[in-house]
Amino acid sequence: MVKLLKNIDLYTGYKHMPDAYIRFSDTILDVGYMADFVPDAEDTVIEEASGRLVVPGFIDVHKHGGYGFDTMDGDPEKLNEMVNLMVTEGITSLFPTTMTQSPENIERALVTIDQVAKTNPVIQGIHLEGPFINKVFMGAQPEEYIVDPDTELLKKWYALSGERIRLVTYAPENGGIPDFEAFMLAHNIRPSVGHSNATREQLTHSRATHVTHLYNAQRPLHHREPGVTGHAMLESSITAELIADGFHIAPDMLELAFRLKGPEQLELITDSMRAEGLGDGVSELGGQKVIVKDKQARLENGHLAGSVLAYDDAFRNIQEMTSADIQAAVQMSSVNQAREFGLTQKGELAIGKDADFNLFNKEDMQLLATYSLGRRFARKN
Repeated sequence: MVKLLKNIDLYTGYKHMPDAYIRFSDTILDVGYMADFVPDAEDTVIEEASGRLVVPGFIDVHKHGGYGFDTMDGDPEKLNEMVNLMVTEGITSLFPTTMTQSPENIERALVTIDQVAKTNPVIQGIHLEGPFINKVFMGAQPEEYIVDPDTELLKKWYALSGERIRLVTYAPENGGIPDFEAFMLAHNIRPSVGHSNATREQLTHSRATHVTHLYNAQRPLHHREPGVTGHAMLESSITAELIADGFHIAPDMLELAFRLKGPEQLELITDSMRAEGLGDGVSELGGQKVIVKDKQARLENGHLAGSVLAYDDAFRNIQEMTSADIQAAVQMSSVNQAREFGLTQKGELAIGKDADFNLFNKEDMQLLATYSLGRRFARKN
């Protein structure tokens, strides 16, 4: 079935095309300006989308859960339902994210993700966040399961995951790092500094190319010690994640990162947990009680416990809270992730690419629908 959206304001990822059209099935068949539009007898579903904004589907490489589900549940049916619900907030490619837990629980989660990914193409990789982190900056990760980087354990988990692990958060100041990093780089896994107390000096010897949730759960920027945050700001080889919910990072600090790193080196993430989409109340994260109030998720000790951020809100927030325009927001929500992780069919709206894109009301930037491999999903409010 050939589908057509007409009279759209289109951002391809690399180009802005006002008054355009897009023709697609499960992949994109044609993209062009309405001035050059020629009707095709093959067009079977035609949607007039005058005044609507179309951008590439979002790629979230750091998301634990939402809508009452969590990656660590280790339940194939629940995980599949969770992933499909996440499509309705604009996510067309997802790295389900694990957390620091017992080896048995992590292994069960990895096997489950691999099983679901075989039939659900939205899953494009796995983010292993912990347990190879530093207790000083453990955040909401349970302390009792934190261990030093272990190459043999990572090898085992990589195999159990069906070789789907693409991103590992770890603390490079801990032991066993050279072999650990070498294994990641040899197997197309991005090494990401996170939950780390590393100094700038220690990080100059690291091979990390990514920083997990910049500013959060890491040695902060200090005028006598740049820490993880300063290192990320200074190094052009590092891509950094941002949680743009207004709570994890103050708007001024979002703007600082945007000005220093630029949109080409930042990636929007949600880092959301089970309570996303459920409103205020009590939830849990890794067996820990979480209290959600006023769009914030906190442990009983007051620490932020991930977020309840939906991706379309992050896309809107980064434009409202910083000087980023739509093109920069597209860069940080789709283009960079596709490039960093080699998702060659994603991150751009061009002929032959997957038909993954989002339809927004341009006036108020509200998400109306998401197309994942050409299938339409309406936003659930």
